[in-house]
Amino acid sequence: MPFQNSSTRRARHKWIWAGVMVLLVVLVVIALVAVLRPGRKENSGSEDLQWKGEGTTEHLQEIILGRCYNYILTVNPGLRDTDCLKIWGMFQNAFMHKDPCSMTEEDYQPLMDLSSYSIPCNKSLFWSKTNDLVHRYTKANHNFLTLEDTLLGYIADGLSWCGNPSNLGVNYKSCPKWTECESNPSTIYWKMASKMFAEAACGTVQVMLNGSIEAGAFRNSSILGSVEMVNLNPDKVFKVQIWLMHDIDGPQSEFCTGRSITKLKEMLESRRISVSCTDDYRPVQLLQCTNNPDHSTCSICS
Repeated sequence: MPFQNSSTRRARHKWIWAGVMVLLVVLVVIALVAVLRPGRKENSGSEDLQWKGEGTTEHLQEIILGRCYNYILTVNPGLRDTDCLKIWGMFQNAFMHKDPCSMTEEDYQPLMDLSSYSIPCNKSLFWSKTNDLVHRYTKANHNFLTLEDTLLGYIADGLSWCGNPSNLGVNYKSCPKWTECESNPSTIYWKMASKMFAEAACGTVQVMLNGSIEAGAFRNSSILGSVEMVNLNPDKVFKVQIWLMHDIDGPQSEFCTGRSITKLKEMLESRRISVSCTDDYRPVQLLQCTNNPDHSTCSICS
């Protein structure tokens, strides 16, 4: 019996020591993981990084593919041979798994090259602060095209997207606004698409502006001012027609003789492009009247 008791005690001690060693090994492994994997910790934190803008649109892939197929099959059948799967692949490769404040033009260049296009002369219509009105007009009058009526504009209009360096690759919670960092996926995309749209313009082009904005209808810092107007080719564009629209029931803050319009005229004329301006271009104003037909401005005899 004494022999059995001694053996039992030794066995119990072995199991205790074995348990202690296993516990120590586990604790050491946990400590090493915490110390040696800072990159994973940062990536995990980036998933929760909060920006001020709306996060990536849910089902972004399905939306862009659907819009692409609709565009090449019904909106512009002349582009029927366009590879929409390739366009989506280049689109996602441009921003996924990347810092959303470190985007460059090189990221989108393959997509821009694949989606290059030509626009018939006299059909280009640019705009600023007239989003709803200008697109109601192009839907009613097919003689003009905005950027959003091209393939690049059509597939991305109204959407939000940005990458995340984490394994997920996409940030669905929030994306940076231009005021947080200018080199974000959306801003770079729209600046490049706007530049292409301006470079493709020829003949007479139209610009629809909002004369009810107190700060002025035209801003040099806007995409219209900093990208589109400066990239019109004077050898192809000989005239710009400005349509300065006012809200029917809203303030009339600026007219064609206003300060910001004068700046736009001077900018264009210095590049050998002639300019004309019309307050409340009547065909567009009549479209405004569909929402307020009894207003005195909408009278046929006015």
